[in-house]
Amino acid sequence: MERGGTVYIITNFTHTTLYTGVTSDIMFRIKEHKDKEYPKSFSAKYNTVKLVYFCSYDSIEEAIAEEKRIKGGSRKKKIKLIDSMNPEWKDLWEIVKEW
Repeated sequence: MERGGTVYIITNFTHTTLYTGVTSDIMFRIKEHKDKEYPKSFSAKYNTVKLVYFCSYDSIEEAIAEEKRIKGGSRKKKIKLIDSMNPEWKDLWEIVKEW
């Protein structure tokens, strides 16, 4: 059975740093970021714990391809992507927890 994946973007509370990632378990992965499970990681160092964008795909391969596309884009494009889904830049963690 093929497992899906989710691309996500997290930021800090001042929205100065963006981190794009991919996972097969969005709830688990975002909790890791919020709990700073890896204290020396980029997300822990820059306090990127606010989930502002996510999109799920049927296969992890599709999700990885989309993550690479987003990472290869400019900050301006990432902001436009976030604004299209979440114009108020609310923390979407509560939505993910209800899945």
